[in-house]
Amino acid sequence: MQVPAGQLQQHLQRGLGSLYTLHGDEPLLVQEAADAIRAAARAAGFSERSAHTVAGAHFDWSEVLAAGGSLSLFADKQLVEIRIPSGKPGKDGSGAIQQLAAQASGNDSTLTMVMLPRLDKATRTGSWFAALESNGVSIALEPVERAALPQWLAQRLALQGQRVKAGVEGQRSLQFFADRVEGNLLAAHQENQKLALLFAPGELSFEQVESAVLNVARYDVFKLSEAVLAGNSARAQRMLDGLQAEGEAAVLVHYALSEDIRALKRVKDAMAAGRPLPMALREQRVWGHKERLFERVVPRISAQAASELLLAAHQVDGIVKGLRLPDWPADGWQALHRLAMMLCRHCAVPR
Repeated sequence: MQVPAGQLQQHLQRGLGSLYTLHGDEPLLVQEAADAIRAAARAAGFSERSAHTVAGAHFDWSEVLAAGGSLSLFADKQLVEIRIPSGKPGKDGSGAIQQLAAQASGNDSTLTMVMLPRLDKATRTGSWFAALESNGVSIALEPVERAALPQWLAQRLALQGQRVKAGVEGQRSLQFFADRVEGNLLAAHQENQKLALLFAPGELSFEQVESAVLNVARYDVFKLSEAVLAGNSARAQRMLDGLQAEGEAAVLVHYALSEDIRALKRVKDAMAAGRPLPMALREQRVWGHKERLFERVVPRISAQAASELLLAAHQVDGIVKGLRLPDWPADGWQALHRLAMMLCRHCAVPR
């Protein structure tokens, strides 16, 4: 059974299950979900806890299988935690997990919690993960996307009795806060707690937020393309500066931008050959959030503009590898800024 992460507390209040599977790459959300389950388990009398981390192909699963039947003299209920950092339990692990999942049903003395990283579609449809879902509760802990981050921060402030001002100033405060912590949810949580320590419950001004929140943002090079395709030039420039400061390789940043440009050009060519946009996007393996961005951008960008962007991407490829070209900055990062702004201009919604 799948339970949305936002409904975990309500689920636990209705009653505790015997098998939980947490999967996701956001440390803060995984930790909070695990802590909520542990707290509910303690309240229900699960006084003993054992933890097992699956490391390497030769992990001994017999110890995990035996854990459920090895209560101490001082406890009649126990919590067994199984961490699989790689998300790949292997052949022996697959069989062991299916056995554990089958045994979990109706087991009142052992609560099992399996913690996994974010899983791809093939893994989620595998037999061992299917056994976990069908015999217990599965919770996907997805990252908080940039567009949803201000609301997430507002909810966190509310939990500690604080709120931003209403109207434009409040939105400005939340956007500033989100810009400072984007891509670093654990640090966002810490900055939120800092506001609770510095200021009394109640309303926070923009000046208070600005003075307290540090710039702890961490940027993902592949999220950069989403900012560019959305035409958000300010965010794209901020992300480029952040990636450079973090020591990201310029060639990797160029790869992310140029892949989008090549995909745009191929989709435009496919449409010129008579293919409908949805088919062209599927052929170029464009899906998810990026598919929605392409659906907005592709009809607005001309074939000539797509060709010019492709030529510019080719030129910047040489620059980031040390070549010098007329009319282009010699510095690779400056050239990447120009390329990103060229693409942003074509993707931006006209005012």
